[in-house]
This record gives sequence, C-alpha cells and structure tokens, in this order.
Amino acid sequence: MRLERVSLKRLIGAACGSVLGIVGAFLMSLVLSKATPEPFLQVTLLLLMSYVGLIVGAKKGDLLNLAALGGIFGGEKSSKKTYKILDTSVIIDGRIADIAETGFLDGVLVIPQFVLRELQLVADSADSMKRNRGRRGLDILQRIQKMPLLTVQIVEEDFPHVKEVDMKLIELAKVFDCKVVTNDFNLNKVAQLHGVEVLNINELANSLKPIVLPGETMRVFIIKEGKEFNQGVAYLDDGTMVVVDNAKKMISKTIDISVTSVLQTTAGKMIFGKYDERGHPVATQERHDRPMAAPPERHDRPVRKSDPQPMSNQAMSNQAMSNQAMSNQAMPNQAMPSQPVSNQTVSNLPAERTTIES
Repeated sequence: MRLERVSLKRLIGAACGSVLGIVGAFLMSLVLSKATPEPFLQVTLLLLMSYVGLIVGAKKGDLLNLAALGGIFGGEKSSKKTYKILDTSVIIDGRIADIAETGFLDGVLVIPQFVLRELQLVADSADSMKRNRGRRGLDILQRIQKMPLLTVQIVEEDFPHVKEVDMKLIELAKVFDCKVVTNDFNLNKVAQLHGVEVLNINELANSLKPIVLPGETMRVFIIKEGKEFNQGVAYLDDGTMVVVDNAKKMISKTIDISVTSVLQTTAGKMIFGKYDERGHPVATQERHDRPMAAPPERHDRPVRKSDPQPMSNQAMSNQAMSNQAMSNQAMPNQAMPSQPVSNQTVSNLPAERTTIES
C-alpha cells in the first residue's frame, strides 16, 4: 500500500542507491577475502551496503529532475502534498464538504482510524449536544465519500506511544509528508512548530470576508446594546461583529453608519462605526410618516397682568385705567379714617335715621 504512494523519483533513487551499495560491498569483499576467506562476513557486508544505499537513494531521489530527460519521464508529476489529513474538528464543523463541492480541494483526503474512533465516541456520548455533533461528523464523511472528484482513504496507521490525537495527526502528516486540514487554533500553532503545513478553514473564511475601509458607508441592523456607553451592536451576513457608536436608541432598526476603523484578530474581524442621526435616511422617512402635531389653539381673552408675554404700551395704559376705575367704585363702601368728620355731617345723621325708619 505504501509502495503505491512512492513517487517515481524515489524509486529511481532507491534503485541507484542499491546498485551503488552492491558495488561498494563487492569492492570491500575483495579486500577482506585476502585477510579472512569466510563467506559469512562477505554476505553480511553485501546486505548492509545494499540497505544503506537503498535508504540514502530513496531520500535523495526527490532531488532528481526527471522532466529534463524528456520522453516518458517528462510527464512525471510530483505527488508531494497531494494527501490531506482531516481533523476531527473540521469534520464536525461541516464546511469542508461545501469547500470540496466547489472544487478547491483535490487529491486524496486521508481519514485516520483514530479520528474515526474519536467521532464514534462523540456520537455515542450521553450528552445530546455531543451526540448530535458526532452524528453530524459521520454524515459529513458520507457526503464527502459520494463526491466523484475526491478520494477518501481510511488509513490504519497508529502511534501507540502517542496519547493525544493532535500529536498523532502531526506524526501521521510527517509520515505521509502532507498537510493537515483543521480549524483548531491550538493544533494549527503546534503543527507549525513541528514543521507541518496546515490548512485552516477559519483563516480561509476570514480571507473571503469583504474588505471594508475607514470612511465607507454601510447599512446594518442594530441587534443589541454594546458594552460601552451609547453603543449598539450589529452583525454582518458572514458573522462579522459591527460596533456602532451613538446607536443605543436605534435597536431593532436598520441604519446607515460610517466606518471608523477595522480590527483584524486571529479570532476574526471587528468593524467599528459611528451613527450620525442628522444624515440618516431611515430616520428621516420615519419622521415624515408620523402625523404632524396640530398647532396650539388660540383663545382671544383680555391681557392679564400674570401673563408671561410682554405687553405693549397701549395695553399697559388700558390696564392702569381699569384698575383706577375699580378702586373708585370701592371707595364709597370703605371708611376713610384719615378724613375729619364735620359738625354738619353729625347733625344730619338723626334725620337720615328717621327717614330710614319711616
């Protein structure tokens, strides 16, 4: 099985190395035959030199340039990096099936046996959420197997001395000399430290997000309140978070914002914007849709002194004359203690009383 995956370069290198090893062993046996004529030593030397030549020739065979020879060797293509190992997390995620359907993945997708065992353990879990995720992963594998442009190969290679699944994936990638497809951030970092190339689905998704520059205008739907004062939070169709200033009052509304900055992190992208109520077309439309308030009713009434409005000179003179007239009408009914009473007035009092009694 493994011999079928060996390239033609390595086969030619191994053959050349074995021939050179046999030639070297024959020359050394001629020298040793004069010293010790025992055939056992000569056979052992022949086998040892042939094995060493085979191993060294196979490792150095990738340096050969068969295309320069032409003929049947001109069409030789290197099968290096054509195998891709799938991680458990990327199988459960499910986006790998959509990417494979578009034709961006080619070659052979390798599914290790220990990854299948881990998926089976997750599918048989007592937790309903984990059980659904495990069954989803198995369904994704069946979906990938039915694709005609891809070949799914299940390998039995295992590493008993390695306990962690992530390290087993790295060791298997070293054996196959291929890439690991995953969306695990920690596995991505550890694989890079070991010199193994990784295809990260999350990085691919981030690279496909639309580019937004500061100063551009975009329309978003405010979902909830932000952490800071007077902030609103919105999300784009690809899941990008948008933090909008001055949008706390616009929750559950679609508004136009101006992008102020874009923050790119390893976990994704965040967009910061600002909402300007003066230039918002949606708010203007809502303002026109509302019925106009009726003007305040006007009542014709005389000007009062308690009114806060400033009075004209004519109104002030009219009010002064009315106040004077009211004071003149009240004066006969009031006593004037400061005016002296004359004798004639006192003498007239009994006559007036008599007239009233009669």
